[in-house]
Amino acid sequence: MRSRAETDDRLAQDAHRPRVIHTGQALVDLVIEVADLPARGQNLMADSVAEYAGGSVTVLLAAARLGAECLHAGAIGTGPYGDLIREALDADGIAASAPPVTTQDTGVCVVLIEPSAERTFVTTLGAEREITVESLASADVQPGDLVCVTGYSLAVAQTREPLLAWLRTLPEDAVVVLDPGAAFAELPADVRDTMLARTDVWTGNAEEATDLLAARSVSVEASKAGASKAGASKAGASKAEASAREIVGQARALSPLLRAGAVTIVRDGAAGCAVHAHGESTYVPGFPQTPVDTNGAGDTHTGALLAGIADGATWVDACRRANAAAAIKVTRRGPTTAPTADEVEEFLRGR
Repeated sequence: MRSRAETDDRLAQDAHRPRVIHTGQALVDLVIEVADLPARGQNLMADSVAEYAGGSVTVLLAAARLGAECLHAGAIGTGPYGDLIREALDADGIAASAPPVTTQDTGVCVVLIEPSAERTFVTTLGAEREITVESLASADVQPGDLVCVTGYSLAVAQTREPLLAWLRTLPEDAVVVLDPGAAFAELPADVRDTMLARTDVWTGNAEEATDLLAARSVSVEASKAGASKAGASKAGASKAEASAREIVGQARALSPLLRAGAVTIVRDGAAGCAVHAHGESTYVPGFPQTPVDTNGAGDTHTGALLAGIADGATWVDACRRANAAAAIKVTRRGPTTAPTADEVEEFLRGR
């Protein structure tokens, strides 16, 4: 049994534990499995179809299932799609701080998934774009909170302008986490630079890192990171080592573009990720699986990563748990199938 002093210390710690707050789009993913993408103007019969809460919801579900206190600060519509979003958040104890948008329903992202688990997206715009400085302020961000921003919010003026204005009001010690998405590198330079100057954590994939570094004309210094494993083929080990060197170099090259002291994470699917924190770059190997659905794997990685940081883990340890969570997720259909903390622990015990 804890002493009274220990209990008071624990309560004080919990009272200041960072929350994971997402400002991005909560969408409904209409997931359609197909044998192949149809040729332009042609028809194709789907193998299956299902609706899931997706977008920012996937990040929050992953973080909540690994123990983080989570909050959705974006806009949610009124109608069947908005109801689906709220039900998914409620099921994992995640609150929505902003009032519902009563004038329209939440939008849809059509996701075409091929047998290889590759996916193609078509996204509509709906109530999730109806944010204001006041609606975002309902999150009441505190120092230390982990505030998630997606590059897709910056791609549309309707969400970009209130988001950037609101970010300027945050406490200096609030931790802004940028998931750039494919849209970020193509944004106007002034928008990119404004966002990067307030970014404390970059977490994106290798292609997104490549695109931004090219847009900023930043060269990547070769890294000596290695990834060979006992028993691996020479060709396989060489490929893994090349991937490790590349993403470690990218993580290091991204860091000076962000706010002073920023942490950068670059993912490379099953190969794992690289993290640059406190002046050190580390390659964190992944856990290759046979995927059935990669939709939501990156968002699951982000949510699991931030749950670890909120719990006081080191960046390297949090990345390893995030790699495990994403590895489990790709073996399950749907973006809302992030594992629980117990499932991640069991997975890691076997490795």
